[in-house]
Amino acid sequence: MKLSDLLQGVEVLASTAPADREITGVAYDSRRVKPGDAFVAISGFATDGNRYIPKAVERGAGLIVTERVPDTPAPYVQVASARLALAQMGANWFGRPAEKLHMVGVTGTNGKTTTTCMLKSVLEACGHKVGLIGTIQNMIGTRVLPAGHTTPDPYDLQSMLALMAAEGCAYCVMEVSSHALDQDRVEGCAFDAAVFTNLTQDHLDYHKTMENYLAAKKRLFSLSRHAIINVDDPWADKLTEGLACPIDTYSAKSDAADYTAREIQQRPEGVEFQLVGTGVIGRVRLRIPGLFSVYNALAAAACALRLGIPFDKVVEALCAVQGVKGRAEIVPTGRDFTVVIDYAHTPDGLENICKTMKACTTGRLLTVF
Repeated sequence: MKLSDLLQGVEVLASTAPADREITGVAYDSRRVKPGDAFVAISGFATDGNRYIPKAVERGAGLIVTERVPDTPAPYVQVASARLALAQMGANWFGRPAEKLHMVGVTGTNGKTTTTCMLKSVLEACGHKVGLIGTIQNMIGTRVLPAGHTTPDPYDLQSMLALMAAEGCAYCVMEVSSHALDQDRVEGCAFDAAVFTNLTQDHLDYHKTMENYLAAKKRLFSLSRHAIINVDDPWADKLTEGLACPIDTYSAKSDAADYTAREIQQRPEGVEFQLVGTGVIGRVRLRIPGLFSVYNALAAAACALRLGIPFDKVVEALCAVQGVKGRAEIVPTGRDFTVVIDYAHTPDGLENICKTMKACTTGRLLTVF
């Protein structure tokens, strides 16, 4: 690929390389550099990629992309942001695959994994092939691929999207973490819909304040055509403030929302509720217990409906969802008690699963943490 094509959309400050230079690949890890590659030197939190420019040149890098003029003699392009450049270069290298897919992003402290899995199930029940990017695993249809970060680094993300497009996926449903948004990993992607589940204390070692954490989450909605918002969350008003895209809302408390859960009935083996929207109503029976499961289902339903899935198909598909590994997962025992596994690891998540199970427990609730 010619350098001029690779740098489409990148803010270039200076360059010593000709625009027609052929680039054979893109790398941001010096150990993965091949002859002729463009090496993007990213300043990370543990180390500085500029330290590895000599190693990249030694391995045959044909170009260095960096925020400052390198000390090592080599053709270079100086950019305003190396992270942003990597995301845009990755999108260009793989032919902007996000434009070939219907993209859905889900962000929030809790509920991302279950919501994305529910939405994937709904879309597949309507005959669509769906790619999934998330915490537990990545998937192309039924094929499972290993997952590293909740949201991959930008070049790896674009590679995954290209694979999904090549294998006939119509949709990509992905968890989008606050770290990924803050680090520009999803730049180069335009989302058809973005979902906000909730915001509770987490990752403050990175973001320092809840306001910074919210601001990172909010960046997803600047990349999306539609927003799906949980208005029961205390941070919802601040999140929606100033959003340019249309907003659909959901709630388990307020009839003022676009989609509401009514007549909620909780049991150890699952939960039931009436899904109510303007002119529509349907009974959802989930095989996943807990009020948080109601919220996740509402998020998936509101998003699917915004994507054009018929209401009756949404209700039918949610009733058929088998559950998500490690998310209020019912373990069959054949005994007179219920065993549930949940990967709760935040204060809010642990409190939620304990409250949920206590609400539908007739005897003792035993918790192993």
